Amino acid sequence: MSHRREASATPLFTPQGIGRAQRRALRKQTARAEARARAAAGPSSEQQPAEAVYPEAAYPPAGRPGPSSARGSRLKLPAHRMTTAVASAAYPFLAEGGLGADGIYIGKDLHAEGSFTFDPFELYGKVEGFTNPNVLLAGVIGQGKSALAKSLALRSVAFGYRVYVPCDPKGEWTAVAHALGGASIALGPGLPGRLNPLDAPPRPPSVPEAEWEGEVRKRRLLLLGSLARTVLGRDLLPMEHTVLDVALGTAVARAAASGRPPLLGDVAHALADGPGLDLAGGMLAGRLGDAARDLAHAMRRLVFGDLAGMFDAPSTTAFDPYRPMLSIDLSRLGGTDDAALVLAMTCASAWMEAALTDPYGGRRWVVYDEAWRLMRHPALLMRMQAQWKLSRGLGIANLMVIHRLSDLLTAGDAGSQSRALAEGLLADCSTRVIYRQETDQLAAAAGLLGLTNVESGALSHLTRGRGLWKVAGRSFVVQHQLHPAELQLFDTDARMH
Repeated sequence: MSHRREASATPLFTPQGIGRAQRRALRKQTARAEARARAAAGPSSEQQPAEAVYPEAAYPPAGRPGPSSARGSRLKLPAHRMTTAVASAAYPFLAEGGLGADGIYIGKDLHAEGSFTFDPFELYGKVEGFTNPNVLLAGVIGQGKSALAKSLALRSVAFGYRVYVPCDPKGEWTAVAHALGGASIALGPGLPGRLNPLDAPPRPPSVPEAEWEGEVRKRRLLLLGSLARTVLGRDLLPMEHTVLDVALGTAVARAAASGRPPLLGDVAHALADGPGLDLAGGMLAGRLGDAARDLAHAMRRLVFGDLAGMFDAPSTTAFDPYRPMLSIDLSRLGGTDDAALVLAMTCASAWMEAALTDPYGGRRWVVYDEAWRLMRHPALLMRMQAQWKLSRGLGIANLMVIHRLSDLLTAGDAGSQSRALAEGLLADCSTRVIYRQETDQLAAAAGLLGLTNVESGALSHLTRGRGLWKVAGRSFVVQHQLHPAELQLFDTDARMH
C-alpha cells in the first residue's frame, strides 16, 4: 500500500481592502508554503505524522481533483434576476444617503430611518440643481406647517442666521421673536407704531452715491406703482406712470427741503396738486393733472382711509440689523377687508426689504407668512418676484407659506402674465415642502411640482407634522420633530383646547 501524500495550497478568499502589493505578498507566501511542503515530503516522511510533515497545508490554485475540492476562485453560482421592488426587501441595508449632516436638524427621514438636516446656504453650490435658497411651504390648516416654519427660524439663529417676518397677519411670530431676544412692531388703528415704506436703505460702501440714488428711486416707483395698481384693480396707463414719476420727484424735493425723508402723504399731496404737476411736467403741461385724478384717490386711501396712521408718518422704529429676529405684527387689521390687509403687508414688506439691502448683513431668512393673500394681485406678485431675484446676491433665503398649491393658480388664467408670475415664484424655489393636501388638490399639486403617482398619492395620507420634501429634484418624506419647549411656544391651537 502506498503512503504517498500530496501537498497543495490555494487561497480560499481575499479579504476586502487588500491592496495589490498585499495580494502579491500573499501569493509569495503561498508558494513558499507549498515549496516547504514538497521538500519535506520524502522517504522518511512515511513514518511521520501528517501534522509534522505538512505544517502549513495548502492546495494548488485549481484545487484538489474531484468534487467538493474547495476550489477558491472557481466557484460559479447561477444568476438570479429580480425586480427593484423585490431587491429593496432583499437588500434592506441600502438607503437614501440624505442631504448630508451639515445643516439644521428637522426631524426623521422615514425612508432612510435617519436624521434629516437642511440648510439652503450649505446646499447651494454643493447639490446639483440647487440653484437658489428659497423655500415654498404648503399645507392645509392644522398639519403643522406653521410649526415647521417657526422651528426652522428658531434653530437657524443658533447657526448665526437672522430672521425677519415682514408681515405677520395673525401675530403668531411675536412670541417667537421675544423668545429669541428679538423685537416685534405692532401696527394697526390706534397703535403708536409707524413705518415709512419710502425710507431709503443704507447705501453699501461699494456702490457710488449717484448710482444708489437711482436704485432707491426705482424701488420707490415700483412700490408706488404696485400700490396704485392694487387699489385701482387695473394696469396703469403710460401717462399715469409719468404722473407717478413726476409726483415722486416733487415729493422727494419737498421732503429734502425740510430735512426729512419723503412720505406717502407727500406723494398723495403732489398727485392732488394738478397745477403743480403740470408745472413740473414741463412739455406735458396741461395734461398730467387729468391723468393724476385716479392715482390721487388711490394714494389717498393709504393716508386718510382705513390704513391711516400706519404708513403716513416717519418711522417710529429704527431698523436694528443686529437683532436675531424682527417681525411686523398686522393682527390688528384682521377686521378690515382683504385689500387693506394686502396693502399693509406690501408697505411693511417694502420697509423691511429696503433695510435688508446690505450685502454684508450675513445670512438671513425672510418669511412671507400667509403669502396666498398676494396671489390675487399681479402688481404685488411682480414686486415680490423682483425682490426675490435680488435676494440671492444679498445672502437672503425667502420662505413663502401658503395653504394649497392651487393658490398659485388663482393669480390668473393659464397663459396670463399673473399666472406666469406666480409660477415664476415657484420656479425660483429649489426646495418645496408639501404637507397634506386634500384629494381635490392633488391634480394641481402634481401638475405644478411634477410629482410621480406614488408621491401625489402619498400627499393625501400624510399625518400631522409629516411632509414631502422636494429638494432639487430629490424626494424625502420627513417627520418633523419638536422639542417640548418649542411645542409650547409654537402652539397655534391653544384657543381650541
